[in-house]
Amino acid sequence: MYIAAVVLAIVVALAFSAAGIPKILGAEQAKSTADHLRVPHTRYLVVGVLEALGAAGLLIGIAWGWLGVAAGAGLVALMVGAVITHARAGDSFKAMVPALAFGALAVASIVTRVLSL
Repeated sequence: MYIAAVVLAIVVALAFSAAGIPKILGAEQAKSTADHLRVPHTRYLVVGVLEALGAAGLLIGIAWGWLGVAAGAGLVALMVGAVITHARAGDSFKAMVPALAFGALAVASIVTRVLSL
């Protein structure tokens, strides 16, 4: 189970890094999404930083298991917030699928890491 936990941690960390870095860098697409969701750009930057920190926590959690579990839980909480934010903006279910998928990946990362402790 440890190998599955490591592979999943790496995949989830890459996914959240790919989501967070454009927010941190202030990419136009990220700004456009923040505007659509009616989220201030500074708050969207914070979300990007939290995504990147969560990704780092998952990777460090490969060595220190409970840190990986905590990082995964934080990422799940972020994705719950993302789904709520999309719903508040009136988005369709289709627009929520990425947040739901990332949240499911984070849950899977938590489960595999706990089972490998």
